[in-house]
Amino acid sequence: MTRIDDESGTVSEPPRGGRGRRTALIALAVVVVAAVAVVGALGLGGGEDEGPSAPPRAGSLVPVTRATLTERTEVDGQLGYGTEIPLPVKATGTVTGLPEAGTTVERGDTLLRVDDRPVVLLYGSLPMYRDLGLTTAASGAGAASGAGAADGAGAADGEAASGEGKPDGGTGDTAAAGPAATPTPTGAGTGAATVTELKGMDVLQFETNLAALGHTGFTVDETFTAKTADAVERWQKSLGMPETGTVGIGDVIYSAGKVRIGRPGVRLGEAVTENALTYTGTARKVVVNASAADASWAVRGTAVRVRLPDGRTVRGEVASVGRQASAPEGGSGEDGAEQGGATVPVTVTIKDQKSVGRLESGPVTVEYVGREAKDVLTVPVAALVALAEGGHGLETADGGFIAVKTGLFADGKVEVSGSAVRAGLKVRIPE
Repeated sequence: MTRIDDESGTVSEPPRGGRGRRTALIALAVVVVAAVAVVGALGLGGGEDEGPSAPPRAGSLVPVTRATLTERTEVDGQLGYGTEIPLPVKATGTVTGLPEAGTTVERGDTLLRVDDRPVVLLYGSLPMYRDLGLTTAASGAGAASGAGAADGAGAADGEAASGEGKPDGGTGDTAAAGPAATPTPTGAGTGAATVTELKGMDVLQFETNLAALGHTGFTVDETFTAKTADAVERWQKSLGMPETGTVGIGDVIYSAGKVRIGRPGVRLGEAVTENALTYTGTARKVVVNASAADASWAVRGTAVRVRLPDGRTVRGEVASVGRQASAPEGGSGEDGAEQGGATVPVTVTIKDQKSVGRLESGPVTVEYVGREAKDVLTVPVAALVALAEGGHGLETADGGFIAVKTGLFADGKVEVSGSAVRAGLKVRIPE
């Protein structure tokens, strides 16, 4: 290309080689800039104060923080009242009254009626295995049955023929161990009757309930005395029962506490059976069929979170873990491989029943802690960048890059570590 000189007007040629030198300089500048960017991305510049840095890119800055990360795992569960269990009904006859399913029955309430006689719920762990009451028997010549011979022809003053028998109406303060009966003579002379007082833990359990229902006037102990019988008659009167002073084996049923009635096993007018009535506890709980191969989290007392169908979350606690694994549903596939895996039942209790609201049953999700990293350095997961040589890094505020080692990922954050990482360091979240 020719050039005209302004002063002389002469035409001159450009210097040889000038265009080639300018092209070379431009290419060299591009190479240098690209090299700086590559060095920064590779993290070869060391820490944030080492080596050259490229101009910072757009994006928000966040600090590295120290926190505890918790990884939670979710499993499906079922909310309800638990498995229905048959009540140990020992009464015999025709069912004349049944409660509605879902009814809550407390101590002293009627569970069902057999031959129009109430079967009452009481609290305790020992089942009813015999009638409770006083028994009498005629004694010969004033001698108490089984008590030995009396001095002379009889015991006119009412004292026991042998030992120290307790007079009728005593408080039972001399209770002996075991269910042995204590003969006590009543009356005097020939034909006097002997009253037998029952003893045992079942007596103590029943008397405890009787007193809790407000029928007192006796000593709560292991001896069923005449004063106990008087209290029983008052209790029977309040129930509309014959006032016999004796409690039949089928008159009461014991449970650990109040119960919720399940589905009846009989209908009105049918003969009562052992499975006539079922019950559950009154507290709602969650049952999880946990994988037997991955149930290490299910330890009694472990805290969990239960997410209800409406999205609300309530606190729960592992109460029990089944000891027997069940076969997977669906059995084996066509190729003989098992579908799924064996499971064990895990029961989760909910202490705050009000937090569940009015919901009685339904599918829920149980969240438990899988892993936990305490007091570690964390950044948002979005702050991680992939390094060209492999691994992850963080971009600092001045545009430099530092390599980091990642740990636990949880709740949108990640555990990071490395020689150049410290709490408070500002890192960039790329846009």
